[in-house]
Amino acid sequence: MRTSRNDFNHSHVRGYGVPGRRARRRALESPLVTAPRVKRQCSRTACSGGAVATLTYVHADQTVVVGPLATYAEPHSYDLCAEHTARLTAPRGWDVVRLAIDLTEPEPTPDDLLALADAVRAAGRPPAPRPEPERATGRPVLTVLPGLEAHR
Repeated sequence: MRTSRNDFNHSHVRGYGVPGRRARRRALESPLVTAPRVKRQCSRTACSGGAVATLTYVHADQTVVVGPLATYAEPHSYDLCAEHTARLTAPRGWDVVRLAIDLTEPEPTPDDLLALADAVRAAGRPPAPRPEPERATGRPVLTVLPGLEAHR
């Protein structure tokens, strides 16, 4: 059992860390064309606000953790807009841990615009021609497969 809120271990909460420089460099050097990131929306019903924070329930500690927007959407975490993040209440008897977050909706970066332009260009190109399979010349060859001799 925890003794105080400060004893909470955040290492298992998704989105707590930021990918390192090496991971970002590898992603930029990748030869694959990836689709641009889609703006994530608030998980609350009928809310079309942009997500700025991620809510995670830690049932073992009866704790609700609200932190920065996670890198990837997870099935057991919820993205919230600034309004719903500010109005959040926890179930009776639960603790709320609020990590320092910026509640302003992120603006598109030049990288997002370049990724979108690259995706549009890639979609407009004709598909690369597939190489023709080599055609065998000469007499056809039959091969006996092992284990099929008993079925004659």
